[in-house]
Amino acid sequence: MSADPHHATPEGEDFDFDSWAELARRDLQAFEARRRALIERVIERAPEHLQPRLRALQWRIDQTRRRYKHPLKSCAVLQDMMWAAVLGRGGLLEALERLRRSAVSGSGPAATARVFEFRR
Repeated sequence: MSADPHHATPEGEDFDFDSWAELARRDLQAFEARRRALIERVIERAPEHLQPRLRALQWRIDQTRRRYKHPLKSCAVLQDMMWAAVLGRGGLLEALERLRRSAVSGSGPAATARVFEFRR
């Protein structure tokens, strides 16, 4: 598979969907071990203060996958969960709107700077 920046692992390696799909068909346990290892590498590369939250989110994803045995059902439930994180109460859209309002009203932190004069 050719290098494609849209299909790369966190390490910048190509993500070869076909090889992952083949591994899942051939050896589901090896696929799951590889998937968990990749997820753990992604979490470990995140800032330390975010890692507990990322692990909690991954736990929720894994529990959803276990609860709904059919892949399409678990995918639909996970998609709903993601949309709720964007559109729901306290979600991304709400946070962006608060940020926009504070920028427009000027109620955000005051910008200060020390200006130095340079002589020519």
